[in-house]
Amino acid sequence: MARPTVQELSAAPHHFIACRSVADPYNVFTYQQEALACLDRLFQTHDTVIAVGGSGLYIQAISQGIARLPDPDPALRLQLQQKLQTEGVESLRAMLRTLDPDYYHTVDLANGVRIQRALEVTLTAGRPYSQLINQPPTPRPFNIVQTIIEHPRHLLRQRIDSRVDQMMQLGLETEARQLYPLRHLNTLNTVGYKEFFTLWQTQSGTPEPLTESQRAQVADAICLNTWHYAKKQLTWLKKYAIQQEPPIL
Repeated sequence: MARPTVQELSAAPHHFIACRSVADPYNVFTYQQEALACLDRLFQTHDTVIAVGGSGLYIQAISQGIARLPDPDPALRLQLQQKLQTEGVESLRAMLRTLDPDYYHTVDLANGVRIQRALEVTLTAGRPYSQLINQPPTPRPFNIVQTIIEHPRHLLRQRIDSRVDQMMQLGLETEARQLYPLRHLNTLNTVGYKEFFTLWQTQSGTPEPLTESQRAQVADAICLNTWHYAKKQLTWLKKYAIQQEPPIL
């Protein structure tokens, strides 16, 4: 969804684009290992490498390091998944508030899968998830400068709305319909897919073509959820990065 175009990819060498199937297991620790290995290769021939992205945990993995988290017992994962589906995200919130209050106060409380993952790790490791991910920084053999290109909020919202409109026109609904049988995968619990999945699940349970009204409803939900996610990204990034004026395009 919304991959860079062929023209954009040809402007400079890119890495970690279309490098995995959605069905392949992947986590932040694996990314950390692969990203550091890639950086090691690149720094042999380049003085500067640019990493672009917005997920705070993945940025932390490159810049500070993150501990390897235990793989949960499949039975525990299934138990928590069923609890989430039958009792709702509030039931997992209550568990997290008891087991890891520090993470409870920082996590997106609407993201049931992220809360589930924190509970899986906490219950498997016997230690709060927040303690495991907040380890002392690991020294890196390169200098790091972190910056934010921050647009005015009203312009950022306009750009999000425009991008969602473009994705809908380019066939996002068809892509989501093709992926619907794999909706249980964590890799697809992302803004842009889950809004379609939720609508189909609450109605017929099958990925029927949407009406214009339903399509507008999904597009509005994607815009709103992307906006909320963007604000959370900015809040996290401002703790660590130097803010820059947006470039004049």
